[in-house]
Amino acid sequence: MKRIQAVAAITAAAFILAASGCGGSGSAKYKDGTYEGQSEVYENDDGTEDGNGYGVVKLTIKDNAITECEYKTYEPDGTLKDENYGMQSGNVANKDFFRKAQKAVAACDEYASQLIRSGRVDDVDAISGATVNYNEFVEAANRALDKAKE
Repeated sequence: MKRIQAVAAITAAAFILAASGCGGSGSAKYKDGTYEGQSEVYENDDGTEDGNGYGVVKLTIKDNAITECEYKTYEPDGTLKDENYGMQSGNVANKDFFRKAQKAVAACDEYASQLIRSGRVDDVDAISGATVNYNEFVEAANRALDKAKE
């Protein structure tokens, strides 16, 4: 009998711990709405322009859960990094640089999807080759979530 009670107590404790993480926000409480956060402008110390820019996260909160997330990155001058990012004068001058740049662009959608699935910025995994984007994402997402806190 004591063994059954112990198993029931452990099961109940595990359920309570798991349920407290539902909604993806841990113990934080968020107001419903759409919120935006922007990272600081990143500039390489080595003088190259690889990865320079900033990130913007726009997310929607409903019932204390992140239901939508969009992440975009921009050049320091505000130009969106899109399917042309990594080109020079509209042409692919350096295939390796272009592939790396496009991998970083594609990572934006993956970071946003991971945040919707997990509900927690800390659970979003960095993608190799897109770590600058990851750092900008974390900063921008946390700023957006700070605006959403009750």
